[in-house]
Parts: sequence; C-alpha cells; structure tokens
Amino acid sequence: MSSTGSTTPRATPHAERRAHADYTGGVYGSMLAASVVVGAGTLGSFPRLELVLLLLLTGVVFWIAHVHAQLFGARLAERTLDRRTVLHVCRDEWPIVKAAVPPAVAVAVSPLLGLDVPGALWLALSVAVAGQVGWSAAAARRAGASWHLVAVAASVNLLLGLLIILFKIFLTH
Repeated sequence: MSSTGSTTPRATPHAERRAHADYTGGVYGSMLAASVVVGAGTLGSFPRLELVLLLLLTGVVFWIAHVHAQLFGARLAERTLDRRTVLHVCRDEWPIVKAAVPPAVAVAVSPLLGLDVPGALWLALSVAVAGQVGWSAAAARRAGASWHLVAVAASVNLLLGLLIILFKIFLTH
C-alpha cells in the first residue's frame, strides 16, 4: 500500500517518463531524414561520409531548433528556465536526432552490402520511411490507441513516406 492509501504501487520516475514519452519527434525526424536523402540524391554523386554527416548534423540542428522553440516559446511564458526544464526539453526532443541514426547507419554499411551511391540512397530512404512508420505506431500505442488506430497512424505515415519516395523519383528523372 502506498502512502496515499491506494493499493496500486507507485510508478518509478523512469516508468512515468516512459509512460509519457512522446514519439512525434521520431516521426518528424524520420521524415526529415527521408527528405535529406531525397535532397542529397538530387545533387549527384558524393562521398557516403558526406551523407552520413549531413543526416546526423541535420538531425542535431533541427533538435536544437526544436529545443530552442520549446524553451523560448511556450515554456518561457509558463515558468522560468532552470536546468531541470532545459534537460527535460532536450530529452523530449531527442527522438529527432535518434531518427537520423538508422538511415545514417544504412549509408555507412551500404558498401558492405555491395551498394553503389544510388543504392545507398534508396536504402537510407527506405530505412527512414520504415522508421517514420515505426515511430508513428509506437507513438499511437504509447498514447493508448486501439490497434485499429495504430494501423491508421502507421498507414498515414507510410503514405507520407511513399509521397517522399515519389518526390525522389520525380526529382531524379
């Protein structure tokens, strides 16, 4: 029995943080990574390391922009900034950066798979779209959505990803 008289056990801070996790940054970050791959692919041939760095650094820059917007937008009006608030916002927006990692890894390992640069771009784009779908499904489940709504969220994000793929096809032909 907890100190409040309830018979339910108290959640640990880690469990509470995971229960309130927001994966929208991951969806956004995956879509951003897919867009970076499409944009980079229109520039022609370039070293893979350049694309890996472009993906990761773009993720970091957008993460900083989101943290800044959160801290100096709505948060500033609500309360004064302290270290705890800044760290909380940084952590909440971190999925934007995390979402850039799988496509960057896909580019980095693409030579091991025998892929040329266009093949690496397609692999990275596929990984980014898969991440976008996965993050959206995770966000829906974490929010307590029914399996039907999880499927709808994943389908909408798959369609958005396919739209990005169509842009790549259109821009490179």
